[in-house]
Amino acid sequence: MSDNYKTLFTPFSIGNCEIRNRFVVPAMEGTNIVENMFFPQYNKSAYDYYMERSKNEVGLLIPGMIPVYSMLLGRWLHESPNVFKQAEPLVRAIHQNGSKIFFQLGAGFMGRNFTMPAQALTIAANPVLKKLSNPLLRLHENMVAPDADLPMVWAPKLKTRAVTKAEINAFVDAYAKSAKLCKDIGVDGVEVHAVHEGYLLDQFTLPYMNHRTDEYGGSFENRYRFAVEVVKAIKEACGDDFPVMLRYSVTSKAIDFRVGAVPGEEFTEIGRDLEEGLKAAKYFQDAGYDALNCDNGTYDSWYWAHPPVYMPLNCNLAEAEAVSEVVDIPVLVAGRMQPDAAEASVKAGKIDAVAIGRQILCDGEYLTKLKEGREADVRPCISCHNACLPIAYYKDSGAVIGTRDILTQGHCALNPVAFEEKKYTYKKVQRAKKVAVIGGGIAGMQVAILLAKKGHKVDLYEKTGTLGGVFVAAAAPDFKEKDKELLAWYERQLEQSSVNVHLNTAVTSLKDLKADEVILATGAQPRKLPVPGFEKGIDAIDYLTGAKPVGETVAVIGGGLTGCEIAYDLALKGKKPFIVEMTDDLVKAVGVCAANSNMLRDLMRYHEVPTYLESTLLEVKDGSVVVQTKQGKQELPCDSVVLSVGYTPDKTLQKRDRHVHILGDAQKVGNLKTAIWSAYDLALKI
Repeated sequence: MSDNYKTLFTPFSIGNCEIRNRFVVPAMEGTNIVENMFFPQYNKSAYDYYMERSKNEVGLLIPGMIPVYSMLLGRWLHESPNVFKQAEPLVRAIHQNGSKIFFQLGAGFMGRNFTMPAQALTIAANPVLKKLSNPLLRLHENMVAPDADLPMVWAPKLKTRAVTKAEINAFVDAYAKSAKLCKDIGVDGVEVHAVHEGYLLDQFTLPYMNHRTDEYGGSFENRYRFAVEVVKAIKEACGDDFPVMLRYSVTSKAIDFRVGAVPGEEFTEIGRDLEEGLKAAKYFQDAGYDALNCDNGTYDSWYWAHPPVYMPLNCNLAEAEAVSEVVDIPVLVAGRMQPDAAEASVKAGKIDAVAIGRQILCDGEYLTKLKEGREADVRPCISCHNACLPIAYYKDSGAVIGTRDILTQGHCALNPVAFEEKKYTYKKVQRAKKVAVIGGGIAGMQVAILLAKKGHKVDLYEKTGTLGGVFVAAAAPDFKEKDKELLAWYERQLEQSSVNVHLNTAVTSLKDLKADEVILATGAQPRKLPVPGFEKGIDAIDYLTGAKPVGETVAVIGGGLTGCEIAYDLALKGKKPFIVEMTDDLVKAVGVCAANSNMLRDLMRYHEVPTYLESTLLEVKDGSVVVQTKQGKQELPCDSVVLSVGYTPDKTLQKRDRHVHILGDAQKVGNLKTAIWSAYDLALKI
């Protein structure tokens, strides 16, 4: 075993449950074994996923949150014991592999963070339609909070109603009865969801959301009463020795409704500050909770609980270590945690265990590789959220927007095998083909690796001297350390494969390749706009790679994901960027997770980056840009102009032929997920 992480591979206990090491996979959306989002059911597709991870050293597994009351139809979880019985064989198999398992129970998405699909907005805003649809949609039950008239997070024009005491009692009872069903099938403990992330129990604790005058509002004890009643009820139903952990956000990191505090920002906390967070941690311990699984944030600062690439590594560690100083029960921490920081903290006795979710989703063998000292073989999570949490939010949506695969969240952009283990099996072919892959970007590298694994003779042609394609530029900013690791991982995978890589080799004709199959992964080209002086601008790729320098004041044309990342990078370098965007919001894209886009918007606010929305570039001049804004035509001084207005597929070599396959951005401009998933699908067919 590697000496690097010895402490992390030592056992610890939560209550009377001994866990073989300090690694916990926390609950993530879409990773359920038992579900009750719409109605109670067993997730058959979870078996292979949990088998791989329990065989690969995970100490404690916590599948996705199970609402005790469903969002549709209003089904109580504890009224469907047969669903738990269906899960019992998987629980036993996980135990046989050496892992322990807790089920996470929660009130679902009730509260002001209720995930409102855009299609339901009209219904929710109309009292008559809302009442008529309630037997199915249950909007009356879901759009609740401690207070009436709080703005919904995803649909701020809509307001909540106050939860009644009878409803609180029903939820407390449901937590207890559901926990008993977990215990009856051999689940080792439960995690209560949650005084965390601004969910319903958390909303009761926060003064800016709770102005009640009954026993659930006002004093500290009253605000925390709901969560305390839950653990007491579970212990009464299951026994004092049945472990109960709490998912806990130590601080809220909230400035205002729907305004979060970015790292390093000085602000006035409107939610739970560290002083109250430590007091509450001790209070929860005394109430009966056996462990605290810590992070930070609420839905008003959502990116702390779902940290994107712009969030520092180990972003929640300091607050968790502070909690550990005031309690005697185990303290866990989640949030872009890295094994070196976790090892140091556990070894020093500052925390007890580390929760690593999306990295283990990305690479099921992650812990085995760490244990064997094979860190270079780990496929790194880049915190993109493109598949694991594919919901977006922007100004005029009025509600959370889901992609077409919203029901398969919990998958991974870099690892489509997760939860699709039976689909993606690459057996050796009986007759090897000669395959030529044109383009050494992510899609080209991925399909080449997979085809070589199947036994094909693969040649990869890249016209430049560097592999990675446009992703090299995307990985260039300092805050993209994991993107750089991903590029290195792909190069290592190629080196370990039988793929013949030809750098600095431009393919101008397919006829000379003498290949049985040709794959065109030639990517995309920057879009050109018919604007006077457009050629004076600098392509986003040329800025990111450092091919062309910029001056002090920089106009960034395009406020999508890349444009905002460029503006953020410029601000970090001390430059003065401003953004010109045609639409009415920044990062207005369905494919970008709201955690990522919301953090970028707050970073633009924090760094005081001027933003001209609903504005059109009219001309690029020497020393300025002319823009049509909502206020009229304006000439904005700048030293440089960076162009981030999108891409179009490179169709140079494309031809219709059943032996010619077009892959990735060459087919349709997308993102890393579409590039990798299409490569996996194509490799199955050849």
